[in-house]
Amino acid sequence: MSADPTDDVLGAALDWKRAGKGVALATVVTTWGSAPRPVGSQLAVDDEGKFIGSVSGGCIEGAVVTEALDAIADGKPRMLDFGVSDAQAWEVGLACGGKIQIFVERLDG
Repeated sequence: MSADPTDDVLGAALDWKRAGKGVALATVVTTWGSAPRPVGSQLAVDDEGKFIGSVSGGCIEGAVVTEALDAIADGKPRMLDFGVSDAQAWEVGLACGGKIQIFVERLDG
């Protein structure tokens, strides 16, 4: 699906729930330093791995989708922490360092 941060994340999540799919919602809750997406950014994931929205991009987004699928399966919310120092960021080819916390929960009901 799309990773366009302007997509209607909550609308898509509701549509997926109404269609009987398992759905998880990931929300950026804290950032420090440089972060690609601000607090409140969201990503919805269905039980087939389709997603809409964005919480970061790159390898972090893939890890969040994997955790969201696990949350759909086991019903347990997760607080994910990702971070890299400025020095480490340059070593791995990233433009800047920073930290981000993302809360992932299954949507029930």
